[in-house]
Amino acid sequence: MDEMDNTRTPAHDDAATESAVLQHVLAVHPAQVTLAELTREVGGDPDEFSRRDAIARAVRDLAGAGLLHSHDEFVLPTRAALRFDELLNR
Repeated sequence: MDEMDNTRTPAHDDAATESAVLQHVLAVHPAQVTLAELTREVGGDPDEFSRRDAIARAVRDLAGAGLLHSHDEFVLPTRAALRFDELLNR
């Protein structure tokens, strides 16, 4: 059973990427960040397809959950995400 606890799954990796993206967007707010900037600043090597894809999926899924807005090339936190961050940091 211990072996299962140490196994990283794609879902675990996706959740970790979503967390990193959301934390970064909240940290730089009110500055606007582009998807390309997120890929460089959070994802590491922007030339690596898997990292670019992981960041794009994270933005898509966080937008679907109501935590990010994605307008054209810009990624912004929603009011709900900002309020949660405010409450969490009290």
